[in-house]
Amino acid sequence: MKRILPIALAGLALMSISSCKNGGSFQKKDGLEYKLVVDKPGQTAKVGDFVEINIRMLAGNSVMADSRKLNGGKPLEMPIQPSQFRGEWTQGLTLMSPGDSAVFRMSVDTLKKMLNGQQLPPFMKPGTYIYYQVSMVAIKSQEDYKKEMDGKAMQQKDVDDKLLQDYLAKNNIKATKTASGMYYTVQAEGKGDMVKLGDTVSINYVGKTMDGKVFDSNTDPSKGHMKPLTFAAGMHQMIPGMDEGVMMLKKGGKATLYIPSGLGYAERSPGPGVPANSILIFDVDVTDVKH
Repeated sequence: MKRILPIALAGLALMSISSCKNGGSFQKKDGLEYKLVVDKPGQTAKVGDFVEINIRMLAGNSVMADSRKLNGGKPLEMPIQPSQFRGEWTQGLTLMSPGDSAVFRMSVDTLKKMLNGQQLPPFMKPGTYIYYQVSMVAIKSQEDYKKEMDGKAMQQKDVDDKLLQDYLAKNNIKATKTASGMYYTVQAEGKGDMVKLGDTVSINYVGKTMDGKVFDSNTDPSKGHMKPLTFAAGMHQMIPGMDEGVMMLKKGGKATLYIPSGLGYAERSPGPGVPANSILIFDVDVTDVKH
């Protein structure tokens, strides 16, 4: 991301729900109801920018979501996309510059209409509002965001490769490295043709982190899904490392894939067992291939 604006702004206190309701009147713009609590001078965000924000979503006296708690105290990073309907809270992000805080609200009645009468939780009562308390930490253009992500990815790639080399040496594993930076070992070649782009592949797998902890498997009853995993190879239905790995195998092939974070989930965490920037180790068994 570009001109990284002071991350200290992430500590900006958000309003309480009582002050949302009683602290002044809401303004309206294009269906959006909003209140700028702190309005500092500066360039406001626009559709296409990436922003870092802290946000709490409340209904009545119930906190429905708090980005600080869900994101380890860090700001939530997101692109500003065109609103899906009039009055959507994300419209309000284009009114904010770094250091600003605001409250947006939407009536439960409006939300119910947008959801075509879908059943809402009992604490979302007709005639009440949903409140979005937002503080703006940073704004980044698409170009600056891409440059920053590319730079981080290159740094992380070097870190991951050193960790993988150390791991393989420590465990006396002789693995082959691919051009992408993934390592692999083959236990069984399999028979027939190599898996090709677009082939339908079925696999059994065990996914582990480098400390040996299994975070997912379709051969372990405790994980709750025992059927072979089926997907179209190389069609971005899997993480890049898995797509690449299966296309080095044949039906009946077995391999272990040592996948650097950039070919896995990168900075995203798919669950509590897989921290951000985790290197993943997959034992893969190709049970079927349909060309």
